[in-house]
Amino acid sequence: METNKKNYEIVDGVEKLEAALARARAAQKIFATYTQEQVDAIFLAAATAANQARIPLAQMAVEETGMGIVEDKVIKNHYASEYIYNQYRDVKTCGVIEEDTAFGTKKIAEPIGVVGAVIPTTNPTSTAIFKALICLKTRNAIIISPHPRAKKSTIEAAKVVLEAAVAAGAPENIIAWIDVPSLEMTNLVMQEADIILATGGPGMVKAAYSSGKPALGVGAGNTPAIIDESADITLAVNSIIHSKTFDNGMICASEQSTIVLDSIYDAVKQEFAARGCYFLKDDELDKVRKTIIINGALNAKIVGQKAAKIAELSGVKVPAGTKILIGEVESVDLSEEFAHEKLSPVLAMYRAKDIQDAFGKAEQLVADGGYGHTSSIYLDAVNEKDKLAEFAARMKTCRILVNTPSSQGGIGDLYNFKLAPSLTLGCGSWGGNSVSENVGVKHLINIKTVAERRENMLWFRAPEKIYIKKGCMPVALDELKNVMNKKRVFLVTDSFLYKNGYTKPITDKLNEMGIQYTSFADVEPDPTLACAIKGAEQMRSFEPDTIIALGGGSAMDAAKIMWVLYEHPEVNFMDMAMRFSDIRKRIYTFPKMGEKAYFIAIPTSAGTGSEVTPFAVITDEKTGVKYPLADYELLPNMAIVDTDFHMTAPKGLTAASGIDAVTHALEAYASMMATDYTDGLALRALKVIFEYLPRAYDNGLNDPEAREKMANAATMAGMAFANAFLGVCHSMAHKLGAFHHLPHGVANALMIDEVLRFNAAEVPAKMGTFPQYDHPHTLARYAEVADYLGVGGSDDSEKLANLIAKIDELKAKIGIKSTIKEYVPDEQDFLDRLDDMTVQAFDDQCTGANPRYPLMSEIKQMYLNAYYGKTFEETETPDENQLGGEIDKSDFKQSFRRAKNGIHQNL
Repeated sequence: METNKKNYEIVDGVEKLEAALARARAAQKIFATYTQEQVDAIFLAAATAANQARIPLAQMAVEETGMGIVEDKVIKNHYASEYIYNQYRDVKTCGVIEEDTAFGTKKIAEPIGVVGAVIPTTNPTSTAIFKALICLKTRNAIIISPHPRAKKSTIEAAKVVLEAAVAAGAPENIIAWIDVPSLEMTNLVMQEADIILATGGPGMVKAAYSSGKPALGVGAGNTPAIIDESADITLAVNSIIHSKTFDNGMICASEQSTIVLDSIYDAVKQEFAARGCYFLKDDELDKVRKTIIINGALNAKIVGQKAAKIAELSGVKVPAGTKILIGEVESVDLSEEFAHEKLSPVLAMYRAKDIQDAFGKAEQLVADGGYGHTSSIYLDAVNEKDKLAEFAARMKTCRILVNTPSSQGGIGDLYNFKLAPSLTLGCGSWGGNSVSENVGVKHLINIKTVAERRENMLWFRAPEKIYIKKGCMPVALDELKNVMNKKRVFLVTDSFLYKNGYTKPITDKLNEMGIQYTSFADVEPDPTLACAIKGAEQMRSFEPDTIIALGGGSAMDAAKIMWVLYEHPEVNFMDMAMRFSDIRKRIYTFPKMGEKAYFIAIPTSAGTGSEVTPFAVITDEKTGVKYPLADYELLPNMAIVDTDFHMTAPKGLTAASGIDAVTHALEAYASMMATDYTDGLALRALKVIFEYLPRAYDNGLNDPEAREKMANAATMAGMAFANAFLGVCHSMAHKLGAFHHLPHGVANALMIDEVLRFNAAEVPAKMGTFPQYDHPHTLARYAEVADYLGVGGSDDSEKLANLIAKIDELKAKIGIKSTIKEYVPDEQDFLDRLDDMTVQAFDDQCTGANPRYPLMSEIKQMYLNAYYGKTFEETETPDENQLGGEIDKSDFKQSFRRAKNGIHQNL
């Protein structure tokens, strides 16, 4: 082709190469500022110029290297310009390439910098065009290290692309090259570039990956092609010939071996022979073996040569028009020369007794030297899907081609338009590469992700139906017959309620409606997994379509677990008990509930809220560990809050369950997941409890108003924490109760003072992690509770102190003692169990929503304080006084900033 008139400094030494690298880096800094429109115009101009020069560049490559076929290299050059341009013409590679305003994310493309490109002698112009174009599209500079035997044609291709790019507005020196390549110069390029695009022999690719810089390399190919008995033989044979003869077999994806099933072997052989392929005879086979592989390595003299010439080099006489030399061989070991990659129109042919034998041979050939590259199969893809699936599963190659000539198919966009076009084919970890796909523009950009703070979607979930009011149970249960047409009810309760007639109003109503029922009355306080398993076994025998849980939290929680085990006996309890940070992202997915039985919860005490929550607390009797399970599949379908079942609750139960409801409301209000919906319920519940719990405790049997108010308050608090969740008070109470056999409500009462002080810290050691919770402000939240309850105070700290005093006053009124020691007098036993109790409390599911993330040492200290009647004290930290100066109380802006930063106390 016509010599370029522009003069370029000859890069023939290290100093000149360093200067060229500096010029390229300076040009790239300018190029990095270009817009997408500017880049696209340059990309178009460069691709157009390369396409127009496709013929002279092909002629130059063959003349210089003595390898390949001009006409096929024309196709390669055409492909490297036209197909690459078409693939990436509309792809965004500059600035914002993706944005999601709803989720607040933005992806910004940035160039990598200077790309060091190693170009092989087999594709000296097309690969140079390809790499230069994808660098221009991504605003990278490129410096090319050509193969010494192909430097003129490679440099000419680079000049064509460079001059067109500069004419279209690209910076000078955005493309550079080495005029006199050497190992030293190539190594320097690898060391100085920001990323390496290495195409060449295994040694060169290994050097690229060993350079200490990111590299995109290509592994060796040794493509096997299986021809199954279901294949179209004409299609298969002619596709392989078309591929293997393309540019005399120099594309690394080309078939190196074909494996033919025995039943069609002769037909396939006949088709190859009829299409101009030559089958080597025994003595000829040995001669060619000695020619293609010398001293264990591929003979460079055969690469890209015609079949006849290779035969001549081997001392074998074949017709001049021979397309492929085929050696029928048996061994797939590397000791067999035909089992190697040959990069020429020389093909190994194997006979397989069946498809499994064929797969085994293909696996070994890939292992011989083609890990990660390409494999091929010809079969009936419609009716032999199982064979294709097994082939795909067994081949450790990144391109698995079906009924496709592998040279043209592997580079993409010719026989399958979703396989990206490329002249650099990644081979993944199997081939020692960093990518397992065809390399393209996405591999030459850095993507910055801008992520704006967003608050997660929250929710409010409750049972489908909640019936309230004294005496409502019979009316609510009418629906079982008149609306839902239910036939069989399984009633779960405890022995006390059963023996004392609490179930009779329910069973009378069921009898009235003609609904069959059976009862399980073996639930004990702190129900165990064994109890739930026993109940589930009875459920499976009775096959109910409705479950009614009657009782306090124990009965309702046990019934929930029975429900799960009845509907899904395959579940694993420890999977259900698995902790989660976000209920929407938990590892374990609870099974769908309600497909066999409708669940109704009827509380007999005002406190647990289990009738409206997705929680169930169950104890593993083997370990003694109490597990709070949580999932909205555990939410009852119906809750019936009928005060008739509450009227005779004893004082101890009234006190424990009532104070439990207090802690539910307080923890829900302070939770990181609190919302306006849960806040209203929590505040109202607290106000009602403080007013009516003493009355229910003192004279509950004769005060139906107090009982009903407490029932409503407990359910409201339950709905609050069902959606906002709880905190570390419940975490510690679960373990305190389990270790020392204290009623759950009492355990909460003993810990709540310490937790309020702990959570109120303005400078906690760790704050909780949740997007809605932007700074420590729980002190202000507690002050809001104090204000709502009419406690008051001069500042937030005093309001908290007054709130704690009001809680202590309530506890005293209902007979709850002030310290753990009063319930657990064996001090040594408490201390001996303290560490285990602390770890388990830290790992409790309730800990996650606490506004202050507790350290285990802090949990331990709270336990000790609650045991001895001490108060939690914070570790001393620096404060704003260290900055000097007085705080001006009249400075409105300063006060506003302090309030915004969560510093609420008056000055």
